[in-house]
Amino acid sequence: MIALGVAACGSSSDSSGSATASSGGGPITGAGSTFVAPLMSKWQADYASKTGDTVTYGAIGSGGGIEQITARTVDFGASDAPMTQDQLNACKGCVQMPWSLGAVVPAYNLSGAPNNIHLTGPVLADMFLGKITTWNDPEITKLNPGVNLPSTKITPVYRSDGSGDTYAFTDYLSAVSSEFKSQVGVGTEVKFPTGTGASGSDGVAAAVSKTDGAVGYLTIAYVNSNGFDYALEQNAAGNYPKATIPAINAAAATAKSVPPLGVSIVDPPASAANAWPDSTFTYVILPTSSDKADALKAFVNYAIGPGQSFAESLGYGTLPKQVIADDKTALNKVGG
Repeated sequence: MIALGVAACGSSSDSSGSATASSGGGPITGAGSTFVAPLMSKWQADYASKTGDTVTYGAIGSGGGIEQITARTVDFGASDAPMTQDQLNACKGCVQMPWSLGAVVPAYNLSGAPNNIHLTGPVLADMFLGKITTWNDPEITKLNPGVNLPSTKITPVYRSDGSGDTYAFTDYLSAVSSEFKSQVGVGTEVKFPTGTGASGSDGVAAAVSKTDGAVGYLTIAYVNSNGFDYALEQNAAGNYPKATIPAINAAAATAKSVPPLGVSIVDPPASAANAWPDSTFTYVILPTSSDKADALKAFVNYAIGPGQSFAESLGYGTLPKQVIADDKTALNKVGG
């Protein structure tokens, strides 16, 4: 786990969301998602330089973020998995809103195979269900004509800790495989029927790296920065896009509104012809009543406004206008 300082506290913002001078309120603290941590680090320096205000952020995982904001041991939480109705009830006066987005991809280590082999969602689900056990299974080879795939055993690698990556991955597989949905389901921590568990993205990466035939799930930002091979997933249009920023944004554009319980953008419709099928929002969770309401609103306005300029260089998508509009409506519920 990593702890990051992220700039923001008692500052205000104008109607365009740009950060302005501090209006008081003291420092704010947050905790949660490791997915958003690299972006938070960029926000730290930029927001501090504009306002002189600081936020301390602990990247302890989405589950921890929900627990800490529910207990009010931090001023805001961050989670890749939107809170359920029960979790929102337990939080006793919280709102959640997307403030960034990215892609989860199946990273693999397979000697003799090229990068970007093709998989469909149902085939990937069967690999993690233990139904497809070798890389030269006919279900995989027919998707990769002309590619000489070895008979190496498939070793699925999954997160053993509560993880937003797991939420996004299982949300996608449950959307495309009824069997996966019934046997495993959607969650930040689920029971996979086969494979090897590892803690954190670094743990998954290490397990994949040392095991020929392994396949795990990681964010595209992590995969790109660490040089992993990853499979291209067939989307609803029948295409195999790479998990690029435009492909992530194309999935996000299908979200026409953001309900209180969040919105899923996995397996977007065929009309989103170039969308990456396992894209996901990541959320900030705020109490509706806080003595640091002004500071919280100022920082979130910055994050969903000028802060978005740092997203693409780090492998994140950028928030669609309609999502930003819904975010601002949700922010209006936060007060002292």
